Amino acid sequence: MSLDPRAVSAADLPDWMRGVETGFLRPYRATEEDVEVNLARTDLPRVQGVFDAGRCVATFRSFAQELTVVGGARVPADAITAVTVSPTHRRRGLLGRMMAADLAAARERGEVVASLIAAEYPIYGRYGFGPSAWATEWEIDVPRTGLDPHRPVPDGADGGSIDLVDGGTVRKLGPVLHERLAARRHGFVSRDEHWWQRGTGIGVPSYEAWTEPFYAMYRSADGEVDGLLVYRADDRWGDAKQPLNKATVRELIAATPAAERALWRFVCSIDWVTTVRTGYRAPDDLLPFFLPDPRAARVVTYADWLWLRLLDVPRALEARSYAAEASLVLDVRDEAGLAGGRFRLDVSPSGASCVPTTRSADLALGATELATLYLGDESALRLAALGGVEELRPGAVRSADAVFRAERRAWCPDMF
Repeated sequence: MSLDPRAVSAADLPDWMRGVETGFLRPYRATEEDVEVNLARTDLPRVQGVFDAGRCVATFRSFAQELTVVGGARVPADAITAVTVSPTHRRRGLLGRMMAADLAAARERGEVVASLIAAEYPIYGRYGFGPSAWATEWEIDVPRTGLDPHRPVPDGADGGSIDLVDGGTVRKLGPVLHERLAARRHGFVSRDEHWWQRGTGIGVPSYEAWTEPFYAMYRSADGEVDGLLVYRADDRWGDAKQPLNKATVRELIAATPAAERALWRFVCSIDWVTTVRTGYRAPDDLLPFFLPDPRAARVVTYADWLWLRLLDVPRALEARSYAAEASLVLDVRDEAGLAGGRFRLDVSPSGASCVPTTRSADLALGATELATLYLGDESALRLAALGGVEELRPGAVRSADAVFRAERRAWCPDMF
């Protein structure tokens, strides 16, 4: 029987879902209702599977997404998820064939980049993806923060206030806040209605344990929602009847530093909470310095997070903004033939132009390295030192470093 990938039909979906769970080492416990919910939320033409003797042994899915790039523009992305190969069929090229088919279709649709969250670091560089945004998680020792636990709920510097709300309020007001942030913070990806439903307990599969979290919203003095905090807390007490509870932040997004500061101080002032886990934040997050003693927040995770792969180099490079003025000729090497070529990039604070050219190249780099530079989170000088960027004109690497770097590090707060 052929092991070629093929489109998944509605009838195939239960077995495909079983393949996903097998690949991620989870038991399959989906009900018929779970399958129906999944079907309603899935763009079947973008779902692939490999079947052997009636069993799904490899899975792959993509969906439409928008990515915010440096400067606030948003580009269409091919978001890739549910990538698995069963342990009985590994190392047979199944992922490579599914990836090639998906990326070719994405380029044909006009999507500018492909995106994913990599479960393992070594896999996706061979397909032209590069780590474009990293994530940092802190653990806060609340008693060491220097915050006064006896003070009232902290207000914002702008006169704002914090209220606990329900999931329905989050579904109504959260998307508006997120859109405000996605319009300016590079690394953000779009969220559809289903994202907000699932994030507030609607349509969660029966086999995933759901515990309702706490939702807190920060409103500025004029009543506008400027921040959202979602957290859960455990119930631990020491032998001496002292509280040892941990609050785990699932989401904290804020449109202003005042809102962000107030929400962090709020979660660190909840009675009985002695430890706060922050969830994945930008590596240059303001958080530690919102605390009187920043040393109370220790880094527990620092790792790659959002990976990108450019599919249309001119559109991608013209979409983002640049702080410097320069002209560079990039020789982009792409074994897959999707984004390779020689391009002249002319940039200034007023805009950018990127066109194919036959001029001599200033820099040579692979598709992976270009993706790594794209959101401004990595240094061209570092990549050159590591052998990923080749300087063909003296001074070109330093110029590229000034061109591509952004003022803040990229941040993607979502898992997909």
